[in-house]
Amino acid sequence: MKKLIQVLEKCLKNHEDCVLATIVEQSGSTPRGAGAAMLVTSKGRICGTVGGGAIEYKSECVAKELVTLKESRLDHFYLKPNQVQDLGMVCGGDVTIYFQFISSNRKENMELVQCIKNKYDKDEQFWLIQEITSHTEDTWSVFSKEEGEKGGNIPSEVIDNLRDKPYQQKVGEKVYFSVPLQSMSKVYIFGGGHVSQALVPVLSTVGFHCIVLEDREEFCRPELFPTAEKLMLIDISKISQYIEIKEKDFVCIMTRGHKDDMEVQAQVLNTPAYYIGVIGSRKKKATVFAQLKERGFTDEDLSRITTPIGIDIKAETPAEIAVSITAQMIEKRAEMINHA
Repeated sequence: MKKLIQVLEKCLKNHEDCVLATIVEQSGSTPRGAGAAMLVTSKGRICGTVGGGAIEYKSECVAKELVTLKESRLDHFYLKPNQVQDLGMVCGGDVTIYFQFISSNRKENMELVQCIKNKYDKDEQFWLIQEITSHTEDTWSVFSKEEGEKGGNIPSEVIDNLRDKPYQQKVGEKVYFSVPLQSMSKVYIFGGGHVSQALVPVLSTVGFHCIVLEDREEFCRPELFPTAEKLMLIDISKISQYIEIKEKDFVCIMTRGHKDDMEVQAQVLNTPAYYIGVIGSRKKKATVFAQLKERGFTDEDLSRITTPIGIDIKAETPAEIAVSITAQMIEKRAEMINHA
C-alpha cells in the first residue's frame, strides 16, 4: 500500500483522477483477501492488484468507468460456476470491491495522501477508513492513536473497534471498512549473513517490516539489504540499548555462530516477542538449550523458541531457507491477527 500511495500522489500532482479499488469482503477461495487494493486511472490499472485474472480485468473496467462518471460504488462479484456474474475463475468464492473515486481537483485528497506518507515516515500505526456505502468521493479518512482522525467524520464506534486486520462495521445505515496501513509489528533479524540477505527481500515482499542488526561492519551495508527498513550496527551483548522488542514483534536469530545465537536468545527471551526463530540443527538446539537452562531459563521459557526455524521443506540453499522461514512467519502472523 505504501507504493500505491506514492503513485497516487504523483497522479494527483499531475491532475489525474483515480479510483481506488479495494476488496472489502471475501468468502470461499479467492485470489486475494480483504484489504488488497489497486489504483486505476482513465488509462487503466497503474498500481496494486485485487487478484489478477478475470476479476481484475472486470474490476479495472468498472474503475475506468467510474473515473469518467466521477463516482464511487460497491460491487459484488460471484466467483462460482453457472452464475450470472461468473468471471471464469478457477477458484470459487465471493468478492466485494469498493471503488472509491479520488478527484485530483479536491485539495483534501492531496492533504490526506501527504498525511499518510508522513505516518509511514514516522513509523506510526494507523488505519485507512472508508465509508463503503457512499457514492461520493468524500468517503475516506485516516486514524492514528498519536494524532486522531484526519479526513472524514468517523463514528466513535468505528474508532473503538479498529483491529490489526481489515474489518467491516455497520453503524446505522452506513458501513465502514478499516484496514491497517502500517502495523506496529516488526521483524528483528540478528545477523547479516547469506541467509539474512536472502530472507529480507522475501519478507519485505509479503509485508513484513525488517530491521537487521549486526556487530560486523562488512555485513551491515545498505547494498546488502536494499529492502530493509533499517540496518543497525550493535553490540550483540547489549540489545536493549538499541531496540525495544514488543509483544507483536518477530525475531529471527541467525548470527555467525552458536555463542552469539545463544547470547541473543538469552536477551530476547526476556522480551514479550510474539515469535522467536533460530536457525540451526536439532543438535545445535540441544546444546544451546542446555546452556540456557544453566543460565536459569525453564522449559516453558525455551518452548517460545522455534528452532530449527522455518517449515520443513528440505531447504538447503539460502534462498530455499528464506522461503521456508517466510512461510512459517506468514502462518504465525495470521495466527496473531486472528487472535487479536
